[in-house]
Amino acid sequence: MIADLIRSNRSYRRFHQEVSIEIETLKTLVDLTRYCASAANLQPLKYILSCEPEKNASIFAHLGWAGYLTDWAGPPEGERPSAHIIVLGDTTVTKSFGCDHGIACQTILLGAAEKGLGGCMIGSVRRKELRQAISIQDHLEILLVIALGKPKESVIIENVGPDGDIKYWRDEKGAHHVPKRSLDEIIIG
Repeated sequence: MIADLIRSNRSYRRFHQEVSIEIETLKTLVDLTRYCASAANLQPLKYILSCEPEKNASIFAHLGWAGYLTDWAGPPEGERPSAHIIVLGDTTVTKSFGCDHGIACQTILLGAAEKGLGGCMIGSVRRKELRQAISIQDHLEILLVIALGKPKESVIIENVGPDGDIKYWRDEKGAHHVPKRSLDEIIIG
């Protein structure tokens, strides 16, 4: 059921790094995006796939993780993603990518969840450094990076409390808590 799949698709930030993801799996996930909506049907998105440890390390070095967890620099070795998908906008097709990359990334993550994998869309990317590290052509704009792997953490969804604080946090057992606004709060008319 689609509702169950959506509820199981969380932003995971710790993974069983030893569980590999094959390149064919990444291609299957990206293939789903070919069926997504695209503004004016321009289909300007391109993808770089990585499931090799050395390339993963080059990508990982240029990502920011979990801004609300100020005392956490990201997953340590052994808990890092097994794969990455870099989502690019081809500026020879269009200069504006609207929400195409958000639709594509959500589709990839839903496909990953269906396969028992998890991931995180990362917008905190040192783009210039990543471009140089893995030789991304200048006409390709780095939009987002998806980190993928077998989740190694528990994510607990809870209601936003009376103080209105929406910041995610970790408890003493390492469970990741994510406050969500109520339906009544987000429907205004």
